Amino acid sequence: MSIKTELKKEGIEVIKPLDTLSVITIAKNVATKLVMAFPEQNLNCNELFIKLSRLNMYIAKIPHSMSQAKYYYKNSSIYFSDDIDFSNIDSYATHECIHYLQELRDTKHNLVHLGLCDFTDSRLPGMALNEAAVQLMSSKALKEKMDTVKYFDITFPTNSPYYYALECNLINQMAYITGEYALFNSTLYSNDSFKRKFISLTSEKTFYKVQNNLDKLIELEDTLSTEATKLGNSDLSIKVINKIEKEISNLRLKISELFINTQNLILTSYFDNNLKSIINLEQVENYRRQLYNYKNLIGTTNNYTFFNDYYIQKMAELERKCYAFENNEELSLVSIKRNLFSILISKIKRLFIGDNIYVEE
Repeated sequence: MSIKTELKKEGIEVIKPLDTLSVITIAKNVATKLVMAFPEQNLNCNELFIKLSRLNMYIAKIPHSMSQAKYYYKNSSIYFSDDIDFSNIDSYATHECIHYLQELRDTKHNLVHLGLCDFTDSRLPGMALNEAAVQLMSSKALKEKMDTVKYFDITFPTNSPYYYALECNLINQMAYITGEYALFNSTLYSNDSFKRKFISLTSEKTFYKVQNNLDKLIELEDTLSTEATKLGNSDLSIKVINKIEKEISNLRLKISELFINTQNLILTSYFDNNLKSIINLEQVENYRRQLYNYKNLIGTTNNYTFFNDYYIQKMAELERKCYAFENNEELSLVSIKRNLFSILISKIKRLFIGDNIYVEE
């Protein structure tokens, strides 16, 4: 099947190649932004510019259901919608250019990996994980500000409110655990460093469950979008409209539940595992601080109390660990530290039990 035929199946109709000056401008801007945003990745601005300036870019008719720009890996080309706002083209081009940079091909030029997505498996596991990671990178390169949004009755922080918002929030939680370097290194260079680090800090089962859940999340959102589009048909009967609205309501609930369950899995898998390795009071305080700050990342609903309950439970377990350490350190020093810690725990418990730490709409 020809590339033209495959593009047509996706609803993409090429109009013309993007002019050379525009291609060079995009290549320069994206290369500069990536180098500035991720200095620890040792990117070379000149090499990036040369590579991106050779990338095929086209103006095309693209279905409104798709993004205004699409990278097509089969011919390593970017297609921009003919009604795109060229004054803001970098916001669309950056994401697609990262896709081009992350291509990993074998000696026969077959695509093996696209960042965190495995193309050797026909199911394309990790596709959602990769899209979220690329969008998170793009948002950081474009210096998008963190915002609090509400989708599907979930209130959560994100720097990508319009594209893969839920997925970006979840992968940001994963990056909080592993550190951003591992995530973005694997995203750019299509290696397993992020996967290995996340597994070492949680478990292999957790990684694959989260990866699978993210793929399901995007599938549910796509299905919801399709159902919502149907309501635009003015010829529908009341019975059909009611049926579609019920399906939309069910999909919204499934999305919300899947997000919350995935979030709770990431949270508990890491902090349950990390608690086992604590051997001194300094690690106790580091653990408490890391868990407390996690609250700034999560999504919440009106009846969400899981994090509060979990935090209090872990603080109680930390207090018991402090008692256990008394036999291994000087009693006077330990007593002082433990008493201070106990006072802190009591204050935190009163704070969490007596008030809700989340700001809800």
